[in-house]
Amino acid sequence: MTDFTQDFIRFAIDKQVLRFGEFKTKAGRLSPYFFNAGLFDDGESLMKLGEFYASAILKSGIQFDMLFGPAYKGITLAASIAIALARLGRNVPYAYNRKEAKDHGEGGTIVGAALYGRVLIVDDVISAGVSVRESVDMIRAHHATPCGVAIAIDRQERGQDTLSAVQEVQRDYGIPVISIATLSDLVRYLGDDAQLATHKAAVEAYRTQYGTD
Repeated sequence: MTDFTQDFIRFAIDKQVLRFGEFKTKAGRLSPYFFNAGLFDDGESLMKLGEFYASAILKSGIQFDMLFGPAYKGITLAASIAIALARLGRNVPYAYNRKEAKDHGEGGTIVGAALYGRVLIVDDVISAGVSVRESVDMIRAHHATPCGVAIAIDRQERGQDTLSAVQEVQRDYGIPVISIATLSDLVRYLGDDAQLATHKAAVEAYRTQYGTD
């Protein structure tokens, strides 16, 4: 586990973006943890979040020409990551989509830079993979190439089949998925933190029941 991964988990817990207890997921499962990236809701936390993403992206070595953030959470993510990358000496354009096409002014559904080259999609998590699929379709429709997806946390949780949503994206589109942290990272972190160790058993049990290899 990298230093920035540990720092990110601590940051998410401190901001109460990552919480522990009993939470019902969309799939009807009772999860012992909950991650809500929408609670990175002020300037400082969004700035730091962009920096964590930038670190994970650069460490991965993925080759990309621009960023794309699917509406709505991806919009602020793409902007904050672009700023963080620029501070690290990598200035790249970014774009995002509107949910509904604009029929006046510049029109269309894409805002920001024109989609071109290798496009890295940025989002908070991958649940059912719907926003990734829509993003891939939009990018390809503009004759650009989706080259990967960067997310905050990989739940490593299988869906209806044996694969997780992240694994399905990698299989279906042949692109890598980069995450700042994974569920395995979280389990290791809980084991190393005396104040949070009481949550480790529940998270491990959940991973055993619903996790992927």
